[in-house]
Amino acid sequence: MKPLSRLTILVLLSLFVVDAASSQGIFGRIRDAAERGAENAVSREVRNRSDRAVTGLIGAASDAIVCTFTDEACIEEARQRGDHVVLTDAEGNPVDAGGHPVENPNDAVLPPAPGTGVWVNYDFIPGNRVLFYEDYTQDRVGDFPRRLEFLNGNWEIAEWQGRRLLRNTGPRHAAILIPLQEEMPERFTIETEVYFPHVGQQFVLLTQPTQGFYNSVDYNYFRIAGIHGTGVAANRNQGLSESFENDARINESLVPIRIMVDGEYAKTYVGENRTSNIPNAVLPRSEALQLININFADEENPMYLGPIRIAAGGRDLYADLEANGRVATHGIYFATASAAIRPESTPTLQEIIDLLQQHPDLRLRIEGHTDNTGSAETNRTLSELRAGAIRNYLVQQGIDSSRSKPQDSARRSLPQTTQRRKAASRTGAWNWFGSSNFSFAPLW
Repeated sequence: MKPLSRLTILVLLSLFVVDAASSQGIFGRIRDAAERGAENAVSREVRNRSDRAVTGLIGAASDAIVCTFTDEACIEEARQRGDHVVLTDAEGNPVDAGGHPVENPNDAVLPPAPGTGVWVNYDFIPGNRVLFYEDYTQDRVGDFPRRLEFLNGNWEIAEWQGRRLLRNTGPRHAAILIPLQEEMPERFTIETEVYFPHVGQQFVLLTQPTQGFYNSVDYNYFRIAGIHGTGVAANRNQGLSESFENDARINESLVPIRIMVDGEYAKTYVGENRTSNIPNAVLPRSEALQLININFADEENPMYLGPIRIAAGGRDLYADLEANGRVATHGIYFATASAAIRPESTPTLQEIIDLLQQHPDLRLRIEGHTDNTGSAETNRTLSELRAGAIRNYLVQQGIDSSRSKPQDSARRSLPQTTQRRKAASRTGAWNWFGSSNFSFAPLW
């Protein structure tokens, strides 16, 4: 076996693409805020707060700071304070990190830095071994996804604001099964996105399917809801613990929903907000999950479900290094077309920092891998910038700079083939919400 100081640590990074409302009204409001901010950019005291429309757009914070894309001090100060940043050119037009005009206003938004603001205590780490992944790209719009199992109701793939989503238009108790490759393990994670335009709409997710009513089961289940909250619920007649919290953003736009389970310990999240934290959940394991619309939906009030990723979670990074000479993880995200690390990356980055602190002889080379979208040169440049951003973050957190090094472009692996990319889309091993990918590799 190789000495651990020379083992590979392979970390799969994903570009998390936040897709939300992009109507002309929202674009106009962002532009107005950007123009107001641009007037004061020279003083670096840009503090114009965008309205609620921007909150819905970025899906995570109540405030956003407007900075010209060249004003690095304004951008860094805002991100380190835990704010989102809307980028503009000198005229106040929304642009991406490179100063290019954007059609989707979301592409002008940079997220807070990891470990800042409300993300300080965010602790979700996605599972590393994919059990199920579906992003609806392998089927036609209007069809029912072939990798899901239909039970009843009205379900179809729909295009919504440039996204492929699963739409439900009722009736009450419409249901589907999510088949798995194996029985759910003790540790697992579930990730998706939802949008319920009506506050009365609700989904429940059962870890063991039932042929009866969901509220007759004798175990806990997950409630994904609007006004009634998101969390761990139970049939009260069974005397089980339950915990959930309301988050109204579900009724405004697509919002990430995440579930993390370790034995009887279950946590749920809406965006950055942890909505339940229960240590004694009774969650039976099976080879399928059941998703049920427990209230209503119709053509005027459809319910939307984003890509679904279910993975076996929880492992010892160092044990994986000893066993395999490398380790993969799936929890570092980037803003669209940018090297800005998203705050959802906080717990995974901390996991890597902990590993390096516990094993001072371990050194890493940070590599970037992208798919075939865009030019090779653009992808290579962006990969290098992101690899550098990871290294810089590690150094900022106290890891000696000699222990990590961005991958030299001359030694970069060849881009993945189209066949590999298609396979990745089916498994979710390389793509998450249509993302590109990165990895850590051995320094030697």
